[in-house]
Amino acid sequence: MNKTYIIAEIGINHMGNMDKAKQLIDAAVRSGVDAVKFQTYITENRAPKNNTQIFDILKQCELPFECFKELKEYSDSKDIEFFSTPFDEQSVDYLKSIGITKHKIASFDITNHKLLKYIGNNSDTLIMSTGMANIKEIREACGVLDDTSVVDVSLLHCVSAYPTNEIDANLDAILTLKSIFPKKIIGHSDHTPDIKVPLYAVACGAKVIEKHFMIEKECVDAPVSINEEQMTTLVKEVRLLEKILGTGSLGMTQAQKGTKIFRRYGR
Repeated sequence: MNKTYIIAEIGINHMGNMDKAKQLIDAAVRSGVDAVKFQTYITENRAPKNNTQIFDILKQCELPFECFKELKEYSDSKDIEFFSTPFDEQSVDYLKSIGITKHKIASFDITNHKLLKYIGNNSDTLIMSTGMANIKEIREACGVLDDTSVVDVSLLHCVSAYPTNEIDANLDAILTLKSIFPKKIIGHSDHTPDIKVPLYAVACGAKVIEKHFMIEKECVDAPVSINEEQMTTLVKEVRLLEKILGTGSLGMTQAQKGTKIFRRYGR
């Protein structure tokens, strides 16, 4: 119950290369994360029409739909969970057709109620980043999803700055989300270039950590990504932190039993 769900966000760091995508999955498996996440989209439906630079980058990194079936099967063979962020209805349909009903919603789409509703009606589980959104917008997004067939929705505190300076991480927002949405799992999607902030996020109560992942620095999201060595350390430190945080219960514990004889009673 105390385990943190750690996601290696491969995203588009494969640069449109299937061999590299599989290498990233292999590295993620070795690091010990719980899941790998990709991005599924049609560039023409996702890219700003007036920004040719972003369009060209996304087009270069776009994988044909059938590649995701192969990547899911590859991930299954490595015993690691595979899911994706869909950016349009066609992508949702395809992912559902290959048995993926767990999706991530990017911060940029938290106000895209039409897409939220469509994803919600074609999902069992959703993880939604809240970057840039205020409480009203987060409540509205949750309200849209509450009217769909989705069963579980997790909210990730997120700062949509690429990269994020650690002093801008605003991790107290995790506590804010936990207090306002007590029935939802709260986590953190991190865009700092190191592992310190996601570790602190777990200490603040984050139960999901999403961290961009790379195997080489020549990739799109390099400024916000960590490598295999860093991810391995992150997983190891999170698992230790979970033990340090404990269960939260009070009273006599095994570690304290030897000290019990020194208790003083006065009535």
